[in-house]
Amino acid sequence: MIKNAFISVQEKKEESRGSVEFQVFSFTNKIRRLTLHLELHRKDYLSQRGLRKILGKRQRLLAYLSKKNRVRYKELINKLNIRELKTR
Repeated sequence: MIKNAFISVQEKKEESRGSVEFQVFSFTNKIRRLTLHLELHRKDYLSQRGLRKILGKRQRLLAYLSKKNRVRYKELINKLNIRELKTR
């Protein structure tokens, strides 16, 4: 499973599962799985609602991380290929 691979990449600390990076990674995996599911089952409205909730949670975590530590935020975005960074 992808989660185990990410844990081995992260530090082997017990509290790494509660880190913002791990939570965003976990939400990203769920989002990708739900997106694939919704491509097959377009009228699954409960899954659509769950997807919107997970997207909101991930968005709030990323906003927190961008305010707290911009370097960790950029590394995470690049690692997960979530969005394109705007260069100013």
